[in-house]
Formats: sequence, C-alpha cells, structure tokens
Amino acid sequence: MNSRRFLVMLSLVVLTGLLAAPRAWAQGKRQIVQFTGIIASGDSLLGVAGASVYVPKAGRGTTSNAYGYFSMAVLAGDSIVVRSLGYRNQTIVIPADYQRQSFSVIISLKEDATVLPEVRVFPYTTEQAFKRAFLAMKPADERGSAAAENLNEDLMRKIFNSQPMGATANYRQTMSQQQYNFDRRMGTAPNLQSNNPLLNPFSWLQLIKQVKNGDFKRKSGDDY
Repeated sequence: MNSRRFLVMLSLVVLTGLLAAPRAWAQGKRQIVQFTGIIASGDSLLGVAGASVYVPKAGRGTTSNAYGYFSMAVLAGDSIVVRSLGYRNQTIVIPADYQRQSFSVIISLKEDATVLPEVRVFPYTTEQAFKRAFLAMKPADERGSAAAENLNEDLMRKIFNSQPMGATANYRQTMSQQQYNFDRRMGTAPNLQSNNPLLNPFSWLQLIKQVKNGDFKRKSGDDY
C-alpha cells in the first residue's frame, strides 16, 4: 500500500515538473519586437539619412534611409543606440515586459556642435625668420628640370601619336564623320560629283552661258 502510494506521489511530482517546464522556458524567452521609426533633425521633420541604429550587446543594427526611416528586429529589454555625425547619441530601451510585436518611435536628434581650437603651424620661430628665408629662396631653373623634359615638344608628339584614341576622341570622330556624310548627301560638302566639272550641273550651266555669249569665238590677233 505504501509503495503504491509512493508511486502515485512520484507520478504527480514528475507530471507537475513536465507542466511547469514549458512555462519556465516561455518566461526565459524574450519577445521579438519589430523596432521601426523615423530619425528627425532637431525640432524639424527633416529625416536624417545614414544614421546608425544598433544594439551594442547583440552586435546587430541598421541605418536609416534617405527619409530617415529605419526598421529592424530587436528583443524586449534591448538598449538601442542611435547616432549620427554631428548629433548627440540617443539611447532607447525596449521594456523587458513588452508583449507587443511592434515598437514605433520618432527620434529627434540634437545637434552636437564641437568647436575645435585653432591650430597654427609655423615652420619658423618668428614671422621675420620666415620672410628672410622666403626672400633668400632661389627657385630652380626650368631648363634641364624634369618638368621641362616632360613638356618637350618631340616627346609630347611621340606620346600623342602612340596613344590610342580615347572614348571622347572616338565620339567626336564619329559625330564629325556622320555630319560630313550628311553634308555630302545634301551637296554642301566636297564629293565626287562636285569635284568633277563634267558631272557638275552648275559647271555645265556656266559653260552654256559662255558659249551663248561668244566667249570662245576666235578673235583677230589671236594665234590659237
């Protein structure tokens, strides 16, 4: 009887442990939250593009788009840091007992203007020493220098002739050739028909006028 009673109590204990385990696991698992929002500049509604939104402990994050909007998955209890160059960092904490699936905010960043102290660098101890060194400086002669050799006319011509045609020169050459072909079809550019006087109607018209005017008649005193 006692053994039977012991087995019943043991079964109840085991059953109670099995029922309590899922509940304990559910309490230890944090809620996944879709964290969305807009990052604005100061009191205005202008979005801050490229601002970083990240969880330092988890090592994950995202950045805002061109309108300042962002969206990322976080866990309840996470601390999210929002930062952007020229603004103060801002931290947002998701409540640990947050049960909803989304968390939306509008983050207004405050400007963080940092004025650096003036730094003046002088290679000389005094301004007078700099003036004396500057007046005593002798500039190098261009003749025989590397710059003069690189600008040599013969060398520049060799470089120009050996270099292949680039994209810009190729484009200009193509456009020029197309314009030339168009002008040839319209009769405004030199072509075989215009260069040959026998095929040129204007040359024939001028010849007919000269014949009618008697320009080719033999005159007295001419030996031809």
